[in-house]
Amino acid sequence: MPLRLEISKQLTARSDRVKSVDIFPAEHPWVLSALFNGKVFIWDYQTNNLVKSFDLCEVPVRCAKFIVRKQWIIAGTDDMQLRVYNYNTQEKIKEWEAHHDYIRYIEVHPNRPYILSSSDDMSIKLWDWDKDFELIQTFEGHVHYVMMVKVNPRDTNTFASASLDRSIKVWGLTSNTAHFSLEGAGSHEKGVNCIDYYPGGDKPYILSGADDRTVKIWDYQTKACLQTLEGHSHNVSCVCFHPRLPLIISASEDGTVRLWHSTTYRPETTLNYGLERAWTLAPTKDASKLAIGYDEGTVVLKLGNEKPVASMDSNTSKLIWAQGHDIQTMSLKGLNKDNDLQDGEKVTLSARDLGSCEVYPQVLQHNNNGSFIVVCGDGEYIIYTSQALRNKAFGSALDFVWSALGTGDYAIRESISRVRTFKNFKDHKQITLPMSSADTIFGGHCLGVKGGESIAFFDWESGEFIRKIDVIPTAVYWNDSGDMVVLVCKDIYYILQYSKEVVTNAIVNGNINPEEGIEGSFELENSISDKIRTGQWVGDCFLYTNTTGKLNYYIGGEVMTLCHLNYPMYLLGYIAKEDRIYLIDKAYNVISYKLLVSVLNYQTCVVRKDFLLANQILPSIPKSEYNAIARFLESQGFKEEALNVTLDPDHKFELAIDLRKIDIAHDILINENKKYSNTVDENNYSIESNNRWRRLGDLALFSGNIELAKTCALLSNDLSGLLLLYTSSGDKDGMIKLANDATTTGRFNVAFLAYFITGQVEKCVQLLIDSGRIPEAAFFARTYVPSMISSVLQVWKADLKQINEKAAEALADPIKYPNLFPDLDWAIKVESIFKSARDTYVPANSYPTAKSDLELNLIEIVKAQAAAGVNLDNVVKQVDPIEDIKNETIEVVDDIIEEPIVKTPVVTAPSTPIKSIDVGLTSSSIKDTPKPEPELKDIEDDIDDLIEGTDELEIEDGFINESNNNVNNNKKLDDDFLLDDENDW
Repeated sequence: MPLRLEISKQLTARSDRVKSVDIFPAEHPWVLSALFNGKVFIWDYQTNNLVKSFDLCEVPVRCAKFIVRKQWIIAGTDDMQLRVYNYNTQEKIKEWEAHHDYIRYIEVHPNRPYILSSSDDMSIKLWDWDKDFELIQTFEGHVHYVMMVKVNPRDTNTFASASLDRSIKVWGLTSNTAHFSLEGAGSHEKGVNCIDYYPGGDKPYILSGADDRTVKIWDYQTKACLQTLEGHSHNVSCVCFHPRLPLIISASEDGTVRLWHSTTYRPETTLNYGLERAWTLAPTKDASKLAIGYDEGTVVLKLGNEKPVASMDSNTSKLIWAQGHDIQTMSLKGLNKDNDLQDGEKVTLSARDLGSCEVYPQVLQHNNNGSFIVVCGDGEYIIYTSQALRNKAFGSALDFVWSALGTGDYAIRESISRVRTFKNFKDHKQITLPMSSADTIFGGHCLGVKGGESIAFFDWESGEFIRKIDVIPTAVYWNDSGDMVVLVCKDIYYILQYSKEVVTNAIVNGNINPEEGIEGSFELENSISDKIRTGQWVGDCFLYTNTTGKLNYYIGGEVMTLCHLNYPMYLLGYIAKEDRIYLIDKAYNVISYKLLVSVLNYQTCVVRKDFLLANQILPSIPKSEYNAIARFLESQGFKEEALNVTLDPDHKFELAIDLRKIDIAHDILINENKKYSNTVDENNYSIESNNRWRRLGDLALFSGNIELAKTCALLSNDLSGLLLLYTSSGDKDGMIKLANDATTTGRFNVAFLAYFITGQVEKCVQLLIDSGRIPEAAFFARTYVPSMISSVLQVWKADLKQINEKAAEALADPIKYPNLFPDLDWAIKVESIFKSARDTYVPANSYPTAKSDLELNLIEIVKAQAAAGVNLDNVVKQVDPIEDIKNETIEVVDDIIEEPIVKTPVVTAPSTPIKSIDVGLTSSSIKDTPKPEPELKDIEDDIDDLIEGTDELEIEDGFINESNNNVNNNKKLDDDFLLDDENDW
C-alpha cells in the first residue's frame, strides 16, 4: 500500500515575502508568518481570516516563533533586535539588541525557559526568559553566517547548528564550544541553510539542506552521511522530518516543496503553488498540518488523514495502536469496575509494547473475532496475531478489508482492475467487476467495491455479484446480524436493509442480472443529512461522530445526541460489559462516555415493535434513564407507552394533553400547585402554570366539561375565557364578579363588556371616565344613560379646557340647551324603566318570541302609554328592556365608540343601542328654534373649520353650539371628540 497523502489546502494567504512560519501547537488553528516588510501576522487556517497583526519595524523579520507556555511570540529582525509580544493583548513584553548583525533563526527550548538565536555575526546565543531574557551562554565556532539552530528532541541538552561555512555543528547547552562537526566526506559542497532532527527515538538522524540543491541525512553518532536526496533545481532553503508521517519535506528557491519517504527515501510527490520561492516550513506535532512560507504568501496544507492508527476489539476489550513503527496494546477491561470513569475525561491506560512493524502503519484493524490484526502500509499488508504480533500472512496490495463471516477471510485490491478474496488465509476467488475500475474496497457481510460512480456488492462465498448502488460512499458499516448497512457519503448517509434470504435464493436459482444484480437485495430504510467522521453498529443502533463535534446515535429513524465533543474524536468501539463507548483523538488520548446496553436493547425492541420483550427489559434500566426513554417512545409514536414510562411531570402533562387524558393532566397541575405554593419559585412557576391551566381548560371545553373549564380559567386568570363561559352559560353572578376582577386587574375590555351585558351601564360610563376615555363616556351616556349626560359633560369640558378652552365651551349641555336634545325627558323615563327591570331574568328559550322586541321603539311606546293614561309601571311587564338586552346581537358599534377605551387593551362596544333610547344627533329640524337644523355635511365642514381655525363653528344639534373664531392653530382638539368620518357621527 503506497503512502496515501490526500493533500488538501487549508489556507492560502497572500502577502509580502514570508521568511518564517510557525504553527500554534495547541487549541488554536493559528499560523504565524514573519514578513520581509517588518510585520508579523497570525492567520486562522480554518476560517482563512487574519486574527492579529503586529507592526514590528521597517526592516525584515527573518524569524518569529510562538512561546505557548507564556502566551508570547518572539521575533528576530534585521535591526539586530529581539522583540517579545503577548499574542493575546498584543502588548510588548521585551525588546533588546541581541546580536551585531541580522538575526537568522530563533529556537524555543521544548522544556526549559530558554531561547536560542543565531545570527550573521557567526554566533549563537542562549537567553533565559525567567531571568528577564538574561544572556546565559554565547556559542562561537562557525566562520560564516549561522543560518539555523535545532534542539535535539532525544537529548534536550544538545543542539545542532547549520552555517554557510558548509558545516553542521553539535553543541551542548553548558559549553561554548562545539562537541563535533558533520563535515568532510559526503558533506555539502556549498553553504548549509537548514537542519532538523529526526523526531523519533529510534534513529539518530540529522537532516540538512544546502545551496548545493541537495538534502542529506546524517547519522550524528557515526558522523556519516547516509543518503543524499537530489531533485531540486535551486537552493534548498528549509528541510524537516514530519513528526507523525514517514516523510522528509524540503522547500527550495525553485518554488517547489518535495515530499520524500523517510524510510525508503523515494520521492512521494512535488508541490508547486505558483507563489515563487519557498523559504520556510513548519509541521505540527499533534496533527498532519504543514505550513509553508513563500515569496507571495503563506500556505497551510493537510497531509493525509489525522485519524490515529488504532483499532479496538469489543469482544476482548483490547486496544492496539501504532505510533511510528511501534505497535502497542492495552486492555480496557475493568477500567470502570469502581464506576470512577467520568464522561469526557481522559482514560489512563497502561500500554504494552508488542513489537515493531516492518512497514509504516497507515491502517490497523482487527478481524471479526479479534484474534488477528492487519497492518497496512508502503504498498504491503501483514497479518499478525493480536496477542504476540506473530506473522500469519503478508502480501502486496493497494487495499485490504476483513470479512465479517470467517476468521481468516479477507479481500485485497491488487490494482484498479483486480480484486481477490481469501478464505482461511488462502487464495479463494478473483472478483469479476461490473465496472471499469475499482477505486476502493469495503469489508463486512458483503464485499463492497467502489467504482467511479457507484458501489457494487459481492457475496464472499461464491463471489457472485449482488447489487450495484449509484452512490459514492467513503465508508460502509454493517451491523452484527448483517441485515443493516450504512453507506456514508460526503454530506449524507443511507441506512439500507439487506435481505440475505433473497440473495441466497437468487444465487441458488441463478437469478442474477449481470448489470444490476439481485432485485430486492437492498431496500432503503432512511437517509440522514450529516457528515459522519467514524461510526459503528451496536445491535440495531448506529453510533457515530460527525464533523460538527457531536456523538450521535441513529435508531428507528431518529437521531439522538449522546454528547457534544470539544474537538474531533474518532470512535473506537462500544464495550457492552462496561456500558461505555470509547473514543480517541488525534493525539492518542482515549476518552469514554456512558451508554447503557439495556437502553439500546430496549430501543431496539421498540423499533422492532416487540413490546413483550421491551417490557421485560424495562425494569433493568435505571430510573434516571426513563425520561430519555419516554421521549424516544414519543418520537416513535408510542405516546401511551411514553406516558406510562416518563417520570418528568412536564413531559407527562404534555403527553396527557396530547392524549386528552384530562384527569391525569388535572392531577399533575394540582400536585404542581401544592409543590410550588409558598416557595421562592412561586412567581417563576406562575407564568408556566397559567399557560398549563389554560391548555387544560381548552381541552375541558373541547370535551364539554364546563365546570372544569371554568375552574381552569379562574386558576389561569383567563378573563377572556371566563367571559365566554359566563355569557354562554348565562351566569350573571359570575359576570358581575368577572367585571369587578377585570377592573381591578386593568382588563378594561373585559370589564366593559361584562358591565354592559349585565346592564350596569352606569359603571360602563364610570369605567370610560376612569380610563381617560371621557368623550366616549359622553356619547355612551347620551345613548344609554341620558340622565348622566350633564355630569359627564362637565368632566369632558374640564378635560378639554386643558387643550382648547374655546372648544370646551362649544360643548352643549342639555340643561342649558334642551332644544338640542329632543325627547330627552322621555329617554330618561325609559332609562328608569330599564333600570327597574334589568335584574329580571329572561330564559334563553324565550328568544323565538322575544326577538321581535328588538324592533320596538320604547320612547314611542312610553309616550302612547302615557297618553292613554296607563301607569308606566305596567310598561315594564309589556316591554321588557332586559329581554331586549339579553337577546340582542352583540356587535361593534362604530357610531358610538371608534377608538379603544384605553391605550391597551382595545375596547369594543358589545351591543347596538336600543332604538328607543338612542336620542343622539338628528338632522330633523327643530320647530321651537329659529335656526335651521344643519345637515351632517355642514357639521363635518364646521368641524374641519374648527380644526383649521378659519371659520365660525355653528352646530345646533349635539354638544357644540357656540361660535368660535380664531382658534389657535397650535392647539389640538381631543381626537376622541373630533371624529373623522361619517360613521363616527
